[in-house]
Amino acid sequence: MTGEMTIGSRVIGPGSPTYVIAEMSANHGQRFEQAVEIVKAAALAGADAVKLQTYTPDTLTIDCDKPDFRIGKGTIWEGKTLHKLYGEAFTPWEWQPRLKELAESLGMHCFSTPFDDTAVDFLERMDVPAHKIASFELVDSGLLRKVARTSKPVIMSTGMATLAEIDEAVATLRAAGCVRLALLKCTSAYPALPEEMNLRTIPDLARRYGVPAGLSDHTMGIAAATTAVALGACIIEKHFTLSRAEPGPDSVFSLEPGEFKAMVAAVRDAEKMLGRVTYEVSGHEAASRVFRRSLYVVKDLKKGEVFSAENVRSIRPGFGLPPKKLDAVLGRRAVRDVERGTPLEGALVDPLLPVEMASEAGFCRNKSGVNQ
Repeated sequence: MTGEMTIGSRVIGPGSPTYVIAEMSANHGQRFEQAVEIVKAAALAGADAVKLQTYTPDTLTIDCDKPDFRIGKGTIWEGKTLHKLYGEAFTPWEWQPRLKELAESLGMHCFSTPFDDTAVDFLERMDVPAHKIASFELVDSGLLRKVARTSKPVIMSTGMATLAEIDEAVATLRAAGCVRLALLKCTSAYPALPEEMNLRTIPDLARRYGVPAGLSDHTMGIAAATTAVALGACIIEKHFTLSRAEPGPDSVFSLEPGEFKAMVAAVRDAEKMLGRVTYEVSGHEAASRVFRRSLYVVKDLKKGEVFSAENVRSIRPGFGLPPKKLDAVLGRRAVRDVERGTPLEGALVDPLLPVEMASEAGFCRNKSGVNQ
């Protein structure tokens, strides 16, 4: 059975609304005013939370130009050193308490991804409601233990990880005291291709670990998010930018405000569509039952004439006997004159149909005579 957890008073898990996270990442462009506008726009677009990243270039790597520290081919950051990339992308720490306060004033949570122990300590002083573990840090057991010991809810992305690595990371978190955990399926490619998403992994994560599972999405567009919700995702995390025209390390695979709002609307629609297992007739379906087929007299008949395939047909609408009664009617006689367009009822047939058959006449009406 899949579990659930809470962040603040918000329940996250099966049966609860999908928790939608707007990832700011580097899209602030090193301008605090732009970061503020991103938070405001995320609230208007329907995000439940804004997520930051808490690191500096020097807490992630060293300033070194050796080949090991230079990004190779195949990414949008090709040729840059790690230190230079992180210098462009990091969110100044002094902004973060103010951004959290703003997000909370707009009804959203604000938390972050710490990348080392000093970041965890800083975020704890901010009293963030949760911590996020990035896919790249899933193998850092010391960081996992540090985060787990805060007793805060943890959301961990699983990009690039093998099943054995996820097993080990989950075990490490739990052994260190983490009791509120969610896992996100993630494809750590920027942007990620649809054929590499493997979204069926989401319900498997939930089953294996008994946790809420979701998606950290780096694809272009919103299809992956809505598909993930249909598969049971409880969390959707998506990069958010004011405009992809703004240069930045993450802007190319981020959603603009209108797109993010459309994604949230699609997610909410998907939740409604999932509904529950039922074979009941819905209220709107009931009104359509009148357009089912039923037995009608299609030629004028005189009393005593025989009902035949030429004067009785199964047609729309559904006020007559159900079509399955046709064989029982053919060859019998009309008890009175019957006008073309009359719904066939058992009381018109001689000899009279059995009571249980006659009672099915008008099978699309309820007792009040309203069509159902």
